[in-house]
Amino acid sequence: MGPGQPVALSGDHAHYLFNVMRLQAGAFVSVFNGSDGEWQAEIAETGKRGGVAICRDQSAPQQNPPDVWLMFAPIKKARTDFIVEKAAEMGAARILPVQTQFTNSERLRQDRLQAHALEAAEQCGGTFVPPVDDLQPLSRVLDSWDHARRILWADESLVGAASTLAAAAPGPWAILTGPEGGFSPAERERLRALPFVTPVSLGPRILRADTAAVAALTLWQAHLGDWL
Repeated sequence: MGPGQPVALSGDHAHYLFNVMRLQAGAFVSVFNGSDGEWQAEIAETGKRGGVAICRDQSAPQQNPPDVWLMFAPIKKARTDFIVEKAAEMGAARILPVQTQFTNSERLRQDRLQAHALEAAEQCGGTFVPPVDDLQPLSRVLDSWDHARRILWADESLVGAASTLAAAAPGPWAILTGPEGGFSPAERERLRALPFVTPVSLGPRILRADTAAVAALTLWQAHLGDWL
């Protein structure tokens, strides 16, 4: 993006701006593409199926999140949507749904979840939208994992999250939270054996899966992320 650059408005954006918000040519809107910050753009063309806005001035610099991913086991539809939305708001750089042995959901609409991530970034004034991956088996993800990226595993059998994170080194990380039924004994055994996995407790109470994802991101951001 740059001064004078046109931005094509898709059908969904055109419907919202022109039919819902009732904006006309000459009105200004905030736009971002995930790499060039936020820009104030003037609406130049309006239509039922699209439109065009022209970038005028940059209103905010690009703000990328810290290098932390969220891996989570999908749950019920509305609560999975909640996890993706909150992960985008809280600064996850990538969102990876994983199929565990006790995961109830076997199929996801990746495009729908990506749209939720975009909406969350727009709502919180962000300039970065985390990519949402297709659902993959956890075992396959671990098979090809880059060992340089540590995994913070939310293990409900442990206590002492703060002390564990206080001693952790900065760098690329991923957070792993499980399904409603927890991880299977085989999965727990494998995770404990991996040298790049750091198990951590989320407190003395068993949290719901969607709460656990938010709690784990909060802990990581407070100790190793951009909340410092």
